[in-house]
Amino acid sequence: MSDKKKTTAGAVDSAPVDAAKGAEIMEKYEKESRTRVFDSGAMKKVIYVLCLLFSVYHLAYASGIRLLQMVNIKHHAIHVGLILLLGFALYPAFKKSSRKKIVWYDWIFMVLSAVMPFYVFLRYPTFISTGFQGETIDIIMGTILILLVLECARRLSGPALPILSVIFLVYCVFGRSFPGVFMHRGYTWHRIVTYLTTDIYGIYGTSIKVAATYIVLFIIFGEVMNKCGMGQFFNDIANALAGHTKGGPAKVAVLASGFLGSINGSAVANVVTTGTFTIPLMKKTGYSKEFAGAVEATASVGGQLLPPIMGAAAFVMAETLGVQYGVIIKAAVVPALIYYLGIIIQVQMRATKDNLNGIPKEQLPRVSQVMKERGHLLIPIAFLLYMLIWSGKTVIFSAFWTIVVTVVVAELRPISRMNLKDICDALVAGAKSTVSVAVACACVGIIVGVCGLTGFALNVAHTIISIGQQSLFLTLLFTMVTCMILGMGLPSIPSYLITATIAAPALVELGQPEIAAHMFCFYFAMFANLTPPVALASFAAAGLSGGSPMKTGWQSVRLALAGFIVPFMFVYSPQLLLENVTLLSGTRVVITACIGVVLIAAAVEGYLMGRMNAALRLIAGVGAFLLINSSLMTDVVGIACFAVILLAQKLVFHKKNALPAGG
Repeated sequence: MSDKKKTTAGAVDSAPVDAAKGAEIMEKYEKESRTRVFDSGAMKKVIYVLCLLFSVYHLAYASGIRLLQMVNIKHHAIHVGLILLLGFALYPAFKKSSRKKIVWYDWIFMVLSAVMPFYVFLRYPTFISTGFQGETIDIIMGTILILLVLECARRLSGPALPILSVIFLVYCVFGRSFPGVFMHRGYTWHRIVTYLTTDIYGIYGTSIKVAATYIVLFIIFGEVMNKCGMGQFFNDIANALAGHTKGGPAKVAVLASGFLGSINGSAVANVVTTGTFTIPLMKKTGYSKEFAGAVEATASVGGQLLPPIMGAAAFVMAETLGVQYGVIIKAAVVPALIYYLGIIIQVQMRATKDNLNGIPKEQLPRVSQVMKERGHLLIPIAFLLYMLIWSGKTVIFSAFWTIVVTVVVAELRPISRMNLKDICDALVAGAKSTVSVAVACACVGIIVGVCGLTGFALNVAHTIISIGQQSLFLTLLFTMVTCMILGMGLPSIPSYLITATIAAPALVELGQPEIAAHMFCFYFAMFANLTPPVALASFAAAGLSGGSPMKTGWQSVRLALAGFIVPFMFVYSPQLLLENVTLLSGTRVVITACIGVVLIAAAVEGYLMGRMNAALRLIAGVGAFLLINSSLMTDVVGIACFAVILLAQKLVFHKKNALPAGG
């Protein structure tokens, strides 16, 4: 399909990073990319067919075919069996293991994985009749399932998540040995395995439910959109809109990465996909290697905060909170826009301060041309929003028909048209991308199950609150640190599920609305991808830019500083989440939040209307801090700080211009 590889007429030659280097960086910073490359043609075909069947099954289930409708645990068991089977087939046990063939012990793991769904189907009537008590055979099979999940998660996500899961299992068994509020009665291995593997509270629980319904469908949707050229559309439209402005390439990176990141849900993959083109352009314009990498990383991570899809997080959060999808989107839109406003403002300030110009207009595509060639690809997104918000249909049914509509709409133009092979390739890519996230979700199910059985989450909430001494601000700080530690190195959805289970109850117990508590945890779980020492998105961007990984990571933190403040803002000012808000109060909170973001950017960059001295930067920082709280007094003082800076800079400007012509 050579047509899809053509760029829009007049598109800038971005001298992209070599594709091989991009793949190398993906493998280095995203373990999910380190798959086997079989030397056997027959094995390649077998894996291709398995992946295709995986996607077709989930699409058929979502379509509402009655033959496939079943109790949740059976569907979840099929999903877990398939992801484990593909996980052991695609991912070698160790770095030095063969990547060209499947070794003997992986064949054993694959067979055991394939057996699990059949076992659940066979034993389900017994589970029901015995009240999920579990017999000896159930304990044996359940133990095998737990071990399979832990090993597969180790291969795909690294050791951190399985080790954390094992710690929780140990805690569950030896609860009487733990001090203080963390002490509990302790449970037998029989009780633990029964709870985690024969009912919908552990491995087959909520975390796998969201993987087997929302996540898999929206990953497939993202792969289909990518196949028909949506990534190129985002890149071209961003170039057309912002490429010619001051610091244009950096703004292009922000826009393109934000749009694409909302759909694909993987920060590292988004960095490599868009950064391959945007980072070389930023460096050519004059941005430093570290700043160019940081712009790409912060924008890519922010895509998962940006409605309408939020990398599928919106649907997971709606399921977790038991609210409609529209409630999550309404709550997420203003904070996400403020986050991106903060990045854009810093980019603009840096460009103005260092006199970094944009790309000449004649080298850029025109908006009209981009819309003519690929504008029709916006139709599926509009259709999805209609289905989710106004049609009254379920999320998975809406996702299924959106995928169908995408395939049909892509046929409208030759540049986006897909043949049967392209569609199958997209479905296979969707299956492979789902495996890593879903296996992590299965492992998270162990943690969530233990928390439910032992009451660990409530104990953590009490501890965080007691450390914070009933202070909301201190509790928020401790919750922030907890979320960022728990989110290190994990995919976004599993990271959110862990933090929502362990950290969010602390904020709810202090009287915060559930949606504010969950959004707070979600934001900081995402920011773990930016913040050293485990800043995977930042390190991947540094690999593309050639900059220092640690310097890029800390520069990313500076760029995303507004994002670090925004969650505090919407906790203190729930109006930012558009909850129970009037037009007047909502407008005031949004305006003051925007002023706060400008002040943060000014304090970080040392620039507003001109260069700022240390005193003005300090005033800007104080003003931004005061505008976190939406009280009238703090708003007045914060705005006064802003006015002082503007006045001081205006006086300096007039003084310079008042010098005599000869002077």
